[in-house]
Amino acid sequence: MTHRIDTVEALETLYGVPNDASTVKEVPRITPEYRAMIEASPFLALATVGPEGLDCSPRGDRTGELVRIADARTLLLPDRRGNNRIDSLRNIVRDPRVALMFLIPGHGNALRVNGRAHLSADPALLGSFAVDGKLPRSVTVVAVESVYFQCARAVIRAGLWDPAARVAPGSLPTPGRILASLSEGQVGGEPYDASWAARAKETMW
Repeated sequence: MTHRIDTVEALETLYGVPNDASTVKEVPRITPEYRAMIEASPFLALATVGPEGLDCSPRGDRTGELVRIADARTLLLPDRRGNNRIDSLRNIVRDPRVALMFLIPGHGNALRVNGRAHLSADPALLGSFAVDGKLPRSVTVVAVESVYFQCARAVIRAGLWDPAARVAPGSLPTPGRILASLSEGQVGGEPYDASWAARAKETMW
């Protein structure tokens, strides 16, 4: 363990200081350029923290409907249908700190937003997010504290948008198989996988 880095001073000695481009890009508001990136994104990862630990949850929606920019310092994120674990929401109720990372298909740079959030069940607000007559059960209101883009190196290294990097269908365990394995056959299995498409269609929103 002689090479363990356990102080900030040691870490900064190893890495040095960030360049101007790494710092000037961070601002406490949504600029026109950052607005364009947010509005082009159909997917984000939402990180939250609570007494039990950390959570990072995927959020996806139609392009332009993933979040709503209320103003330069406020984002509105509807909570669409999911598994009802509400890990992220449970955390937000107890600790408002959140981090969001937006990804844009075909675009190398990610966009990161840090802030503090609360949940709203205001009927008018929920109604404004209706899709096919179905409302979210809550909306996460994010007070933006910092916004900045993440350079494309990670996406390029991963080949994230490269069709050649796609995993072949059927090469990974299915959800039904995983559930059956973990529950000794009590949950999941082939029927779970076979009914997924119809189930998803009925419960998407």
